[in-house]
Amino acid sequence: MADLPAPHAGDVTPFPVLIVGTGALATLFAARLAQQGHPVTLLGSWREGIAALQAHGARVLEPDGREIQVPVRATDRPEQVPRHRYALILVKAWQTEAAIARLQPTLAEDGLALTLQNGLGHQERLREALGADRVAVGVTMAGATLLAPGRVRAAGGEEIVVERHPRLPSLVQALQRAGFRVRVVDDARSALWGKLLINVAVNPFGALLGKTNGELLQDATALCFMEKAVQEVMQVVNALGVPLPYDDPMAEVRRVLAATAANRNSMLQDLSQGRPTEIDALCGAVVREAQRLGLTAPMNQALWEMVRSRERGQNSHETLIP
Repeated sequence: MADLPAPHAGDVTPFPVLIVGTGALATLFAARLAQQGHPVTLLGSWREGIAALQAHGARVLEPDGREIQVPVRATDRPEQVPRHRYALILVKAWQTEAAIARLQPTLAEDGLALTLQNGLGHQERLREALGADRVAVGVTMAGATLLAPGRVRAAGGEEIVVERHPRLPSLVQALQRAGFRVRVVDDARSALWGKLLINVAVNPFGALLGKTNGELLQDATALCFMEKAVQEVMQVVNALGVPLPYDDPMAEVRRVLAATAANRNSMLQDLSQGRPTEIDALCGAVVREAQRLGLTAPMNQALWEMVRSRERGQNSHETLIP
């Protein structure tokens, strides 16, 4: 299938964007970009999500109570998708291999796929499979709660940090016009580890305790154990020489919990729906990196094992891309 035309740097004309994924963040980004006139195609395998997006478009309930509804295209058939110059990867880390399979026939040879996935490890796999010149790495603080297939509640924090890449300017401008606060940096490791630390501190505790972020903030025992998990991440980043984007990690954890008090974190949502989680790319990544450096991370090891045990009990390892 023919490639779609490439936008020029600085061009304000809307251009097609492919989003790999049909879950909460994919729906949020699709709605924001489509609002600005970009033809958006979502590619995944979650049948209910695809059907809802086809029938009703991408729907977002804003923090102020407004709801936006924007037409988008959604499909599970890569062969029906033309090759795109720009793609966003908005699936769980464990779905990276399936995302690669969908991108190989749909990403233009001179195209760019921007991964905004959580955790560590998938970035190298994407570059290996697609080519380093076709992959850009970033991280987003945007949050969204899936209310129904194709319908989400925006949770705020819509900041994106991306590592500099020569093919990125047009996509960065599109995301900025869509309302995201985008910052371009020379090295994304600080942002990646900074986000991972927050995820390690929040997600497994919310998932295992069944609590919203605001409820975690009021749980003194949970905060104590969170601090132990955070200290282990700090040991690793200090050994790696990676500066974090904030001075006081636990103060940042508390700030995030307060700012997203009503949010049920993504790991809690996944466990409650019987889906796999990103624990391998979060606590698992901390444990693996600690072992490589000759360190230990017993709290992260325990969290990793407990969440995996909960997953196995639910027999939840499916191969869908929501």
